[in-house]
Amino acid sequence: MAQVNPATTTEAEGEVLVQGERRPEQAWWWVIIHFCQRNPMGAVSGFMIIVIVAIAVFAPWVATHHPTQDADFKALREAPSSAHWMGTDDIGRDLYSRVIHGARISLFVALVAVIVGDFLGAAWGVAAGYIGGRFDIYSQRFLELMMSFPTLILAMILVLAMGAGVWTVIVAIGITRIPIAVRVVRSVTLSVKEYAYVDAAQAIGASSSRVMIRHIAPQCVAPWLVLATAHLGSVIILEASLGFLGVGVPLPTATWGNMLGGPVAAGLIPRWWMVIFPGLAITITVLAFNLFGDSIRDALDPKLRGRT
Repeated sequence: MAQVNPATTTEAEGEVLVQGERRPEQAWWWVIIHFCQRNPMGAVSGFMIIVIVAIAVFAPWVATHHPTQDADFKALREAPSSAHWMGTDDIGRDLYSRVIHGARISLFVALVAVIVGDFLGAAWGVAAGYIGGRFDIYSQRFLELMMSFPTLILAMILVLAMGAGVWTVIVAIGITRIPIAVRVVRSVTLSVKEYAYVDAAQAIGASSSRVMIRHIAPQCVAPWLVLATAHLGSVIILEASLGFLGVGVPLPTATWGNMLGGPVAAGLIPRWWMVIFPGLAITITVLAFNLFGDSIRDALDPKLRGRT
């Protein structure tokens, strides 16, 4: 009887196992179809986001009036009509056009603030989790100090300190995102740095920066993506709150927040259409981003996908 070499058998079984785990690369369009089939709510919310972004990008062509210059002083605070689909504000500007252009500013502020804030927080979190020691301890104490301030109060302090403007609002909101991103990414880093391949990279002499960039950071992408998507909705609300309180993007630039707070700041009682339509724009956009963020989390988390 022929003898079987155990080493050869083990290698063959391992090769078969590895080959069995390999999956062919799927086309991007098939990945999207599969995502829509498994997450119908994510597909609907994703479509809503695409429509909202398209409206913001093509705002000059979608709007019927200029958002700041076309003021009709004969139609002050006019109710919705065929000439002004969403009515006019307190100085006769077309509310529909201001809501459309407000989407451009509000989405731009939210997107840039989330990308910058969460990216800086992710880099900080990877460094704190991997380096550890005093750097990690001091980082955590500083972040706890930042998080002791309510988010809105911290953003207001930063805006008032730097001055009003689109970019100062972006910086202020981005800074408020950093502590949360640091904590999320740091917790992932503490787990990943115990993996065998990280020890192997250190054993062959890889520098700390190389280990963090090449081996740890890629494992943090999925949690970071879920966090960033979830932050978009909350940042839109935060920007609107700053605008409502009069410390956001200054007038006459149209944002959803200062459209809500403008009449109040002027000492006027806003008519229903001056509140309903900007409020609906905020609600629909935040709902779309929150639902899409939940779907992204479900798609990237193996436990929520039903896998073991």
